[in-house]
Amino acid sequence: MKESGISNTDRAEVLIRALPYIQEYRGKTVVVKYGGNAMINRDLKAAVIRDVILMACVGIRTVLVHGGGPEIEAMLNTLGKESRFVRGFRYTDEETMEVVQMVLCGKVNKDITALVQQAGGRAIGLCGIDGALLRGRRFAGGELGLVGEIEAVDTSVLTAVLDSGAIPVVSSVALGEGEDAGSVLNVNADTAAAQIAAALGAEKLILMTDVRGILRDVDDPDSLIKIISREGLPDLIREGVVSKGMIPKVECCRLALDRGVRKAHIIDGRLPHALLIELFTDEGIGTMIEGAEHE
Repeated sequence: MKESGISNTDRAEVLIRALPYIQEYRGKTVVVKYGGNAMINRDLKAAVIRDVILMACVGIRTVLVHGGGPEIEAMLNTLGKESRFVRGFRYTDEETMEVVQMVLCGKVNKDITALVQQAGGRAIGLCGIDGALLRGRRFAGGELGLVGEIEAVDTSVLTAVLDSGAIPVVSSVALGEGEDAGSVLNVNADTAAAQIAAALGAEKLILMTDVRGILRDVDDPDSLIKIISREGLPDLIREGVVSKGMIPKVECCRLALDRGVRKAHIIDGRLPHALLIELFTDEGIGTMIEGAEHE
């Protein structure tokens, strides 16, 4: 008997092919940075949520870290506040930080948490302030306002959520310390995911983007670099293969790998079920960057 063109035998074969990967990753931690078009498109959003729930169901300790740039921009526009960017970062004054905190820690975080719950999973929404999960300081010079870099990660809250069998959904703000004590800081979601992955000793860091991965030729989508070592990344930057917005993503991967994360992945979140394809198939779907021990 067939449904949607797929026989029961085909379904069983798919599961059997995924079995070695399920066995390999069961009990291990995977940190996913969720962003880009996958957060905006309704169908893609539903696919990501189902992927994350399935990962948790097969025993993968899954942490979902999210940004929310488009939602923040929309709210600022509604309030009539013009956005300002410095070196690619959103300048964040106190009024903008209130919007960032309200949108990221409130609406976006709770919407994602609700979607997981509605799809049959169990999630707990957190932000970097909760349990002093993320602590940071403003960038030197203060030209970005309340934009900071992460100084420390306290994983105790995350570990408690993971141990309970739930999926932590984390928004990327940090609690200021030192001269910034008492302030809330806007931090980059890719960096937050990398720092969290390193602090948890994660097996993998996965960055969901709006490109296929690292392309040897940005004008040729078929020039995807599927596997590269961490040591090969500086050459790609020097050669200009990695440039512009891909540089900070690659730097986040390097940070995570240098601090013990075994593999980092940059994948195209515009493709349905990109997470499952990258995790549970030989071919994968994006670029996998291996740490030194895998060479």
